[in-house]
Amino acid sequence: MSESGGQGPVLRLEAVRKTFGRTVVLRDVDLEVAPHTVTALIGASGSGKSTLLRCANLLEEIDDGAIFLDGEEITDPRADPDAVRRRIGVVFQAYNLFPHMTVLQNITLAPRRVHGVGRAEAEERARELLERLGLSGKAGEYPDRLSGGQQQRVAIVRALACRPRLLLLDEITAALDPELVGEVLDVVRGLKDEGMTMILATHEMGFARDVADQVCFLDGGVVLERGTPAEVFGEPRQERTRRFLRRLVQAGRL
Repeated sequence: MSESGGQGPVLRLEAVRKTFGRTVVLRDVDLEVAPHTVTALIGASGSGKSTLLRCANLLEEIDDGAIFLDGEEITDPRADPDAVRRRIGVVFQAYNLFPHMTVLQNITLAPRRVHGVGRAEAEERARELLERLGLSGKAGEYPDRLSGGQQQRVAIVRALACRPRLLLLDEITAALDPELVGEVLDVVRGLKDEGMTMILATHEMGFARDVADQVCFLDGGVVLERGTPAEVFGEPRQERTRRFLRRLVQAGRL
């Protein structure tokens, strides 16, 4: 589904620091994301997960450190942010679909306007993706006639339509009713099976345990612990991680 790249990490963060005023949100964060893997960012609200994703897509400017996409430093002042964003897809918890456009128009807007894809080609790919994600027959609908789960799947299709090298998913189930969460998570599982490289910030711990190749626990803007799901969820090394997971178990969320 994504463009081919080299054998090195798709995304690499080196000592990334981000502040808002006097508040340090990311503290010297190092992270590597290998091709065709899923990295799950977990942690309490305010730990820096969403900010990390926004920095990776250059929606937020970092204060120190460097970010590399396929070995190219995208935080170099000479880098073109728009060119970088064309290679990275983002899906937020708010669907951000244009209400006055049909599903098909929402999906084909960026490929046509940003990537210069012809109408016929853009619509063909959009319909193919809609069918793949269980939304065939919805191309002519307007967003307000879809369920929340369907709207979130359309948002994922819109990101995939631009053939991203990397897909960032920011709490994409947070705004959904519980019965709709499963259908969106099934889509992410399918993307993993197809080899899409993804970073997801999530509170769905069971899902992160099942689907992630790498789990990073953030606390106070620091990647306090990282490893495989078995390591982080089964044998956490840090006491802060253990306390976080114990609360989830007590709340019935893990």
